[in-house]
Amino acid sequence: MADPRFERLSDPGGDALEIWPAIDAKHVANGTPVQRGRMVLDDTAAGLSAGIWDCTAWTGTLGPYSVHEFMIILEGAVTIVDAKGGETTIKAGESFVIPKGLVCIWKQTGYVRKFFVIFDDASGAEQPDELKVLKLDTNAALSASDGPDPELVVSERMPDWADHAVHADPTGQWSVGLWSSTPYERKSIPFPRHELMHILEGVVTLTHGDGTAETYQAGDTVFVPKGAEIAWKNATPVRKIYCIMAPRAAAVAPAAAA
Repeated sequence: MADPRFERLSDPGGDALEIWPAIDAKHVANGTPVQRGRMVLDDTAAGLSAGIWDCTAWTGTLGPYSVHEFMIILEGAVTIVDAKGGETTIKAGESFVIPKGLVCIWKQTGYVRKFFVIFDDASGAEQPDELKVLKLDTNAALSASDGPDPELVVSERMPDWADHAVHADPTGQWSVGLWSSTPYERKSIPFPRHELMHILEGVVTLTHGDGTAETYQAGDTVFVPKGAEIAWKNATPVRKIYCIMAPRAAAVAPAAAA
């Protein structure tokens, strides 16, 4: 198996996507939706999947929502109606989270295309009593957070990090939020988690283990799978949206008695 590598998520348009199975008719209230997509990651053991999806117009009942899902709308708009009748509309360039268990209606009057990251949590962990769709405010204030391991930093100065958590699943493995950093450079390491990064401000250079470098700037999105060899450098302050999945290590069975 090839070593995992980070991948730029470009917006390919619908023609580059494969037709996916039809949405279950029991969820469709209006329209004849045709959905297409491309998977970037499908880690069934961890319950994590990520990719690109598009669909023609439809309205449907999706609650209780069966997974945690983070989405960035690339084209079109969708309105989520909660159980109390409240409506949240997300348009192209905006992002949001639907937490597992939310009772809602999905309404799109036209074509929609998106990036997505799904956590299909099978732990049975209890959800909060009050669930709601979470639309990210990219201008939200961030709070100072712990910086990187000093042994990994190769730049002269340690960076200042800040964070704003938007959502975390009850198991603590999957989270979405905003993050920023002053300039710094970090040596190459096997990435300790799965992460989708969407750059809001600044420029970042990521380098594969083979020395191949790629640059990401505001508006770019990259998916980094767990275990990918990656070095990081931002010469200017950077701010990003993150969607992280850090799977818990499997329990180790006790050794048999000699």
